[in-house]
Amino acid sequence: MSICPKNKSSKARRDKRRANWKMSAMNLVKCSKCGALMMPHRVCKACGSYNKKEIVSVED
Repeated sequence: MSICPKNKSSKARRDKRRANWKMSAMNLVKCSKCGALMMPHRVCKACGSYNKKEIVSVED
């Protein structure tokens, strides 16, 4: 059995709950080695380093 609502929820009230489901901009930080913008806690795509250590070799 499911829960039976006491009163009908209007479309406006229903849609107000969904109004907070919006996308946010990506959080970007500067790479500590090359200074390029990158996502935090990930390998830098520009230089291939993570935590000032080269993890992936990037060809120029």
